[in-house]
Amino acid sequence: METPPVNPMGEKNTSQPQQQWEKNPQENLESTTQIRQQPQDPPTEILELRVSPNPASQILEKPQGTEKLAAGLQGDSAKSHGSTSEMPEPLQASDLWYCPDGSFVKKIIIRGHGLDKPKLGSCCRVLAFGFPFGSGLPEGWTEITMGLGPWREGTWGELIEKCLESMCQGEEAELQLSEHSESPFRLTLASFTQGRDSWELEASEKEALAREERARGTELFRAGNPEGAARCYGRALRLLLTLPPPGPPERTVLHANLAACQLLLGQPQLAAQSCDRVLEREPDHLKALYRRGVAQAALGNLEKATADLRKVLAVDPKNRAAQEELGKVIIQGKKQDAGLAQGLRKMFG
Repeated sequence: METPPVNPMGEKNTSQPQQQWEKNPQENLESTTQIRQQPQDPPTEILELRVSPNPASQILEKPQGTEKLAAGLQGDSAKSHGSTSEMPEPLQASDLWYCPDGSFVKKIIIRGHGLDKPKLGSCCRVLAFGFPFGSGLPEGWTEITMGLGPWREGTWGELIEKCLESMCQGEEAELQLSEHSESPFRLTLASFTQGRDSWELEASEKEALAREERARGTELFRAGNPEGAARCYGRALRLLLTLPPPGPPERTVLHANLAACQLLLGQPQLAAQSCDRVLEREPDHLKALYRRGVAQAALGNLEKATADLRKVLAVDPKNRAAQEELGKVIIQGKKQDAGLAQGLRKMFG
């Protein structure tokens, strides 16, 4: 089982890929030591990864815009049905479906039949129209499998999968992803095979799927795609979190790797939370302590950052990454103290 890359902390692992990873610290997660993010409000969900500007990510950052999206769908419907002198019939509430996370609004053009919807493992035959190049979904007819395949790795794939999970067989729908989109994107679900909900899977099946997601996350991280890697690690964790406590030990590695991705993506608050999950199970996990120290420094919590980094150096005094990060934290603390002293002098001078 492949162990995903983490950082140059020298964690013991018997797998060959991990040994190779530790031999090349400058090529892996040592870059996280360079992260100096300003304090920011934490995102609300682990898998909301905002990196590249695209229509999907824009609306993910503005979930409050669903009412405007619905208005956009109504406007596009008017353009495509008759002249401007004809007043279109208002959309019924049942014609619209709002994604719970606010990422898109779906307008049902043709209703499907039956009550079943695609689930994990369902092979879906879909017709896609209007999606941009690089979305992961080819134009025209294609077959995709729910929960499997590289088509899910990007933001677009995640949105498409959410939409398919809400569709019945034969349904045709328009998706409005952004109020600035020129036109909605159209998706038709012609047919699909029977799948299963995650709760229907055996524990061994969940663990096998989680291993696949973890391995794919490792590949993406090594290829310089922390966003895609984080999605894979997140999906693996969602599968394992449904197992009875304490759950498999692999959860610790997944949380640690997810923290590394979140640091690279400029999400120190989420990275600190992921490290907390690791340290709840393994209080002396050096990589988690180091990464939490980096995250706390980025958030401006210098005392907490210093405490975590000193714990790392107490166990591994020669750890260069922790030494360098601690030095930066000390310098940052002195600057803060100097600024505070100057402010007090102005106030009472």
